[in-house]
Amino acid sequence: MIDTTTSRHEIEKPADDSTWHKPNLKGDWCNIFLLTLLYTMQGIPFGLSVGLPIIFQSKNIVTYDDQGSISYVLWPYAIRLFWAPIVDSFYVRWIGRRKSWFIPLQYLIGALLLYFANNMDEWLPESGKPNLKMIVCLLFIINLLNTTQDIAVDSWALTMLKKNNVSYGSTCNCIGIGVGMFIGSVCPILLSSEQFCNRYLRLTPGTGGIISIKNIVFLWGVVFLMITTLVTIFKKEKDTSLEDVKINIFQNYKLIWSLLKLSSMRVFLIAVLTSTIGYSTMDTVVNLKLIDAGVSKDDIMLMTTAMSILRIFLPLPLAKYTGGPKPLSLYLKCTPIRLLWSVPYVLLIYYTPFLIKNNGVVNVPIYYYFILGFIFTINELLADIMIITHLSFFIKISDPRFGGTYLTLLNTARSLSWVIPNTVILKTVDILTFNKCSNDDHRSCSTTDFQNICNTKPGHNCVTILDGYYVEAAICMAIGFVWYAIFKSHYKILQSKNHSDWIVDLKRPISVYL
Repeated sequence: MIDTTTSRHEIEKPADDSTWHKPNLKGDWCNIFLLTLLYTMQGIPFGLSVGLPIIFQSKNIVTYDDQGSISYVLWPYAIRLFWAPIVDSFYVRWIGRRKSWFIPLQYLIGALLLYFANNMDEWLPESGKPNLKMIVCLLFIINLLNTTQDIAVDSWALTMLKKNNVSYGSTCNCIGIGVGMFIGSVCPILLSSEQFCNRYLRLTPGTGGIISIKNIVFLWGVVFLMITTLVTIFKKEKDTSLEDVKINIFQNYKLIWSLLKLSSMRVFLIAVLTSTIGYSTMDTVVNLKLIDAGVSKDDIMLMTTAMSILRIFLPLPLAKYTGGPKPLSLYLKCTPIRLLWSVPYVLLIYYTPFLIKNNGVVNVPIYYYFILGFIFTINELLADIMIITHLSFFIKISDPRFGGTYLTLLNTARSLSWVIPNTVILKTVDILTFNKCSNDDHRSCSTTDFQNICNTKPGHNCVTILDGYYVEAAICMAIGFVWYAIFKSHYKILQSKNHSDWIVDLKRPISVYL
């Protein structure tokens, strides 16, 4: 059905919501659980995209430049704004505004996971270089679908929860994504590891893991199809036809332009786009450098497991702080601490070879795990607090009439602030690293060919003079403190503005729905 009724009246702004209403989850617990489940499903492909580079690095079969190319699979999270208006504009009314997109997208993701599992042996062999081209292309498509599902679910959260509980959408997001990333990254690596399974899961040693990565991906492909079917049958989308503003795709793109013309929004988007540069080296390279230094991927994943548990439960006690009227105050308090936390990471990377190796043999002492765990925990604690506060503020200022487009604009800025530095840092680690051939000051080890020439000469080997990681860590931390000095006062002003300062007026256009 196509509604061609046109109104000449402007859509009224929502009532000024400057008065903060205390959340009350009574009657919303089922919706909280469902939202967390939907975000968990989003986290699984994302976790798989993050976990595979760890596997590649542990096998020493890819360069940092290759890792930069692999990071392209996460770029859909940074460009989803281009099709967010389409998701907000077109839907099948009898199915539901958000379910119209959620259902087919989830079925497609499940089918592609099954296809990936079916080709896993060929694309990711036990030995030899993986088929990076096919893996990157398929994961890019899966994440493309996943980000579109994210647009629908973010918009759904604004209407699924009661108005005084919408700030809990950020809590559901963080818990669900944390669980999903654990399932998608940690589980495939540890459960397919012979060393881990023999040490912790088997009574008698065996060969291989207790389940292969192929079977794990296949299992979750099936689970995706099953959960999507259950949501399709049993979850009815709330009828918001009286509240929704039905605008066509062109009006939705105009909405983005109208939002960008808001002075508050421009300042905030610039701040968000540059907010993570200061810690991007920590978030991107540390695990890979630890593997290079001799720490096993299993130990890294065990630490990631502990961090995942922290990520799952941390949002709950933080909800009363992040759900308040001024969540960005907590963000500002954490910023300088996390920037300075780059120093312990640099020291950890530098001293790890001396702490875990004895005459070239890796023997990790118990105290090293405590040091590693302490440094990781503090960083994860600060990172999660900052993510939750940003997401909470996103939801606080969003207009539920255009929830998908509005939240996608903000989340796209947050994603861009992460994926661009991620790719740049991985691509430039080798460029900023300086090596030379020992006992031959005139011989460089800047390329693989030169390294092979040097290593074949008796008594010669490539020696690192300056690791590009340390250069990048220093540059990023300096940029982070400059960001803090510039935007600290802006954040305080922005969070004090009324909700009406974040709202735009649109004339009601011709509605388009089926």
